[in-house]
Amino acid sequence: MEFDYHTAFQRTLGWVTEAELQSLKQKRIAIAGNGGVGGHYVMTLTRLGIGKFTLADADTFELSNFNRQVGASMLTIGKSKVEVMAEMARAINPELEITIFKENITAANADKFLEDADYFLDGFDLWALEERAHVFELCAHKGIVATTVGPFGMGAALMNFHPLGTTFENYFRLKGHPLTEQALRFLIGLAPRSLHRHYLVDPSYVDLAHHRGPSTPMAVNACAAIAGTEILKVLLGRGKVYWAPWAVQCDLYQNKTVRTWRPGGYYNPLQLLSSALIRRILQKRSGS
Repeated sequence: MEFDYHTAFQRTLGWVTEAELQSLKQKRIAIAGNGGVGGHYVMTLTRLGIGKFTLADADTFELSNFNRQVGASMLTIGKSKVEVMAEMARAINPELEITIFKENITAANADKFLEDADYFLDGFDLWALEERAHVFELCAHKGIVATTVGPFGMGAALMNFHPLGTTFENYFRLKGHPLTEQALRFLIGLAPRSLHRHYLVDPSYVDLAHHRGPSTPMAVNACAAIAGTEILKVLLGRGKVYWAPWAVQCDLYQNKTVRTWRPGGYYNPLQLLSSALIRRILQKRSGS
């Protein structure tokens, strides 16, 4: 059967107009990281009708990815994540324009990675904090909206960064700190209310010092649903968008959604209080 864009994505009509669907077809989304959340971003946005992508990931699929990564299967073990995701996306829309970076995004190639991008989605691994911070800074310089959605427990936490608003660094305050401290600030800043911590049944699986933590398929799917909706609102210019220093956490397990406003970011008194609480909990669990 011959592919036809309108037929493939016409069931979206009603939630978007014909003109809006054609507008989405012309947009380019840059996604750094194509594993957990990043792979689901590619699939969701392809089915939304986005017509152009720039995808980056240096990693390959392995067995430990099976619980959450949409491209991971017995057929893809050892294969490039970015190539697998591009192939899966083209199987849905053969007309896609996809630029692939089979390498990690660094200061050396970030400018090229963001070329012609209408939007940046953060699919970086948690620990790629220096790379993440650089890309967010570059997005602000280039006038590109940047969104990060983190998987937490059985839900997700969202932050949108407008080029003219609060910057990534001014909110999270990561520079000059050890990697574990940066990760802690990033996680607390993204989900200040930490709704997910109330139902963690075995804390021994959370080990920031060894870059280890649990994950669920529900969380990465939630990330994709939230990110896709934010992209639709921003690119089509309609709907309420919460910009940093606002953060939004949706927890499906507890049937709760909370919004937090933390002007000053990490140095906000409420944020410092949240940080102190989480640190105390972590110290208690580690026995230190």
